[in-house]
Amino acid sequence: MTSSRDAVSEPLRAAAARIARSYGLELFDLQFRRESIGWVLRVTLDREPAPGETPGADRPAGWVTEEPVGIDDCRRVSEDLSALLDVEPDLVDAGGRGYTLEVSSPGLDRPLRGETDYRRFAGRLAKIVTLAPVGGQSHFAGRLGGIDRGDVLVVEGSRTHRVPLGQISRARLEVEF
Repeated sequence: MTSSRDAVSEPLRAAAARIARSYGLELFDLQFRRESIGWVLRVTLDREPAPGETPGADRPAGWVTEEPVGIDDCRRVSEDLSALLDVEPDLVDAGGRGYTLEVSSPGLDRPLRGETDYRRFAGRLAKIVTLAPVGGQSHFAGRLGGIDRGDVLVVEGSRTHRVPLGQISRARLEVEF
């Protein structure tokens, strides 16, 4: 199986990011890999947090007012990217093979990547797994409390865990209703 990021050229990544930006979106992830259905070029889109949409005195932690990426957003980016790839097929190193283009959002249970996401989604429920135990545990579930001096704060009941950002192997939001 081809690694998702190694097989993607920088010109393809730049083109996809440029198209996404033209609709007020950002490129969250780009993968080109072999799957059971054949080769798939998967583009994942997100919205940049709107200025001032961070928790504050006037908004509770976890308050997110930005519109989620919708079907119409995905359709527009898919159409534009597909048209570009029709005229510049060398952007995808498919080796003459066909592939499927998929455009989607990160979803409600989106992965968390980097300090910006931990700040952006402060107050939301998340699950975090670390590379090595931190304070005797390697799985954390609770509300994100933001970032403090390089540590992700995870509030679990009355306890707040400090998880070093560099020790996190994977993290994602939990779906809340």
